[in-house]
Amino acid sequence: MSDEVTLRDVVDADLEALFVQQLDPEAAERARFPSRDRDTFMTHWATRILGDPQVFVQTVSVDGETAGSIVAWWEENRRFLGYWFGRAWWGRGIGTRSLALFLERERTRPIYADPFEGNTASVRLLEKSGFRRDGTVRHGENTHVMLVLD
Repeated sequence: MSDEVTLRDVVDADLEALFVQQLDPEAAERARFPSRDRDTFMTHWATRILGDPQVFVQTVSVDGETAGSIVAWWEENRRFLGYWFGRAWWGRGIGTRSLALFLERERTRPIYADPFEGNTASVRLLEKSGFRRDGTVRHGENTHVMLVLD
């Protein structure tokens, strides 16, 4: 495998892989984001992600396989970024390369991200990509690091 990372528009076939990836209990724990059942997941993607023209989402493909997704959306007056990668691609530099490609296409600045503070790999990925810490926020009982890329 060459680990060639590319971004492309999401196609229907990606949704099954993305659904399975978000079921991973370790990934859900690290992100502090609960897994969704199939109907809830598919409805969310159809309406809130693919169905919203202000959302920009890309499938991360590695050697032709769906490795995850990166998405940017508006929350009030701030543009946010989020991502999810299947565990098979963790620790291989896939996040770093795909985030760099995504940020070449998503030009809105500032752009924010708020990973769970205990997800040190995600915080490190964002900081390595030029994001700087801008405080913390609470989501329920969890503290998240607010990061911003100007």
